[in-house]
Amino acid sequence: MPKMTDRERLAKIEADQQSLAQEAETVRRALRAHYGKIATELAVERLSEREFRDVLSHAIRVGGGAAIVALRTLPGASAPPAQPPLKKAVEARSKPPQGGGANGDKAIPVVQS
Repeated sequence: MPKMTDRERLAKIEADQQSLAQEAETVRRALRAHYGKIATELAVERLSEREFRDVLSHAIRVGGGAAIVALRTLPGASAPPAQPPLKKAVEARSKPPQGGGANGDKAIPVVQS
């Protein structure tokens, strides 16, 4: 087999680089699609789009392990938050709020101007 010239070697290396870059992009897209499917199973509707992007961006920036450690140190992070009961929109708007807040069952007058 004859020895390749520097020009031929360079052309082969550049072709290999392009092939590897295309393969990396294909794998990257497949992985992102897989993670996207996982997100469809999570209650992401509880976050705004901005919050969702920020949480993921920061987790990616610091690394998954560090993000998990940081999130687990937050109060109430040990148990997933309870889903609020769903109410019909009309029913929710027509009823005044019930007591049970910081003031017990006492009603707080609201002044509207």
